[in-house]
Amino acid sequence: MTEQIPDAVVWCLALGLLALTVLLVRQRGISARRRKRNEELADGLRTREEELRHLITVRLPALEESAGQSVPAAGLLDSRLAETDFAKCLDGVLERFAEAVENAQARADRSAKAALKSSMRSIQALASEQQVAISEMQDRHDHPDVLRDLLEVDHANAQFGRRAQAIAVLCGSWPGRQRTASGLVEVVRGATSRIRDYRRIRIRGEVDIAVESRAVEPVVLAVAELLDNAARHSQPTTQVEVGIQAVHNGACVVIDDAGVGMDAQASEQASVLLSGRRTVDVTRLEDPPQFGFAVIGVLARRYGFSVHVDTQSPYGGVRAVVFLPSVLLTRPETSDGLSHSPAPVAAARGAAGPAWSAEPAAPAATTAGGLPKRRRRAAQHPATAQQAPGPAEEAEADTRSAEETARRIGAFARGTLHGRATEAALHEDEGNNRG
Repeated sequence: MTEQIPDAVVWCLALGLLALTVLLVRQRGISARRRKRNEELADGLRTREEELRHLITVRLPALEESAGQSVPAAGLLDSRLAETDFAKCLDGVLERFAEAVENAQARADRSAKAALKSSMRSIQALASEQQVAISEMQDRHDHPDVLRDLLEVDHANAQFGRRAQAIAVLCGSWPGRQRTASGLVEVVRGATSRIRDYRRIRIRGEVDIAVESRAVEPVVLAVAELLDNAARHSQPTTQVEVGIQAVHNGACVVIDDAGVGMDAQASEQASVLLSGRRTVDVTRLEDPPQFGFAVIGVLARRYGFSVHVDTQSPYGGVRAVVFLPSVLLTRPETSDGLSHSPAPVAAARGAAGPAWSAEPAAPAATTAGGLPKRRRRAAQHPATAQQAPGPAEEAEADTRSAEETARRIGAFARGTLHGRATEAALHEDEGNNRG
């Protein structure tokens, strides 16, 4: 009996050791699983913290910068979170933020456009008043030096008015007062007169085509912006070539410069702006703002013509092509109802006249500085109308000196003023007699 006691103790100890070993192994497994789980939770927490940091520092700013543009949005930093509730919550934050950004930008754009539109209307009114004052001074003075200075001021005022007009159009305004149908060559020359470097423009091509009255001012403004852009981005010693030609379904104005050209990205951006397909945000037009292509795109889409630019200019610069469809074109007509080819018209009238003038350009001679001199057209009674000057008279007019031309203009202006004063006095006397 006593001999069996040690055996029982041994068996009990063995069983205890076995149970203890099983418990230790189990506890070790449980601890390993817990450590692994804790590591997974810690890694998931770090991943979510990094995603939140990525959301704040990368995804939200990228979404703000690309608002309204077809740019791929930045995605998740860790793809393991895709299709998780956490990722869906982040997408919800992005959507709400995008809506807030779009609404804020829309309000800012509307406010900016309203402010610019109101300001440009005031500036246009002031430029118009200044133009009236300049015109009256041109009528009163006939000294060549004074006229030359007035024409310089006149030309600067035309550029000033064009810029205000362009910004107003971009902000939703209309180009201005509707003008009569004008020959396409005359329209291009009127556009030339509204830019600073008009002396560098060379126009080639004569076409028997006129632009419909409703499209004259928009086309003048669009071509002026293209010419100004071509002149500013090319060397001052180079010329800007302008070709005018009739095509199958309309007419084209081709502008070639010898400037720096455009890379692929700039060309693509220009194509988007010129198409007018995208609403232009005036608060995102770079610094300083580049209004030219955006204004042209608005006009092209509104009036039905198209403008394309590429780097195929034979002079190494940029080629711009303005295509006017047949619906915007007509045959040039005069007051007698007959169709005529548009005669060469100097750019002076556009330079001297306001940017929104409804009067067509008139022939001129030029000053010693190269600026054109305005000649006013007086309405003639059919019974007293003189015949148009022949080639000899035109050649003689071209050879007149600046002083002689100025004296003639001054004499004509004084005669006109005297005639108006006499007519007013006669009307006054007639009214007194009736009284």
